[in-house]
Amino acid sequence: MAMRTVLIQTDTAVAAELNPGESATFGRGADDVPVDVVIADRAVSRLAGRITAVDDYWLISNLTADRTFVVENPEGGGEFVKVPPQRMGMPVPFEFSRVILPAEHGTTGFLVFAPEHVYGKTATAAASGATTMGVFPLDRSSKYFLILVALCEPRLRDPSSTVVPTVPQLIERLAGHGLTRSGVNFHIDYLARTKLRVKQAEDAGKADWQRAALINLALRFNLVTDADLRLLPSGSGTRPDIS
Repeated sequence: MAMRTVLIQTDTAVAAELNPGESATFGRGADDVPVDVVIADRAVSRLAGRITAVDDYWLISNLTADRTFVVENPEGGGEFVKVPPQRMGMPVPFEFSRVILPAEHGTTGFLVFAPEHVYGKTATAAASGATTMGVFPLDRSSKYFLILVALCEPRLRDPSSTVVPTVPQLIERLAGHGLTRSGVNFHIDYLARTKLRVKQAEDAGKADWQRAALINLALRFNLVTDADLRLLPSGSGTRPDIS
């Protein structure tokens, strides 16, 4: 079996390559505090953390006393995990990750590439009893799915975005598909009530709760992914502002 390595990459080069069981430290470093991955920022601790390779995933330890790190999946729909101070050996589930540290001017960090994850094959053993019921039955060729993709677009393009596209923005983004305000509202209501069955939270007071709930559910369960953005018009319409 080929060795499965974890790569740590800064803006300029690969800073470390770890075999399973090996570790690398990161931080600002100093003459008496050497680190494997140097983050040259005055707001980063000399010894900020440690990364340990474990087969097809990796662990991160936060060695600081008062700083929280964030590990995000740049390829996902806003997935991230927080690493609180003194958290040791937290498993990171992403194949491709960005470690983000508080910095003097905003944030800084580096990338971590884990080996490709191992998946099993679906068992086809005969079983008795009722057939397992399907969930979230979406027709990816339908207009309601196109609207769902347009709803999720800001978060897919920028995981930190909090934008929930309005109905007029959806109509403009999907120009050429013959959508009207009442038509978009119908599809959103159909998605919410029938397809994804989202429910209004007790404290949900905003008028856009239904659209926000659809976005959260679709991205949480990978019902919409980056690959679906190709369904959206490229030469017409306006993308909602994701800033």
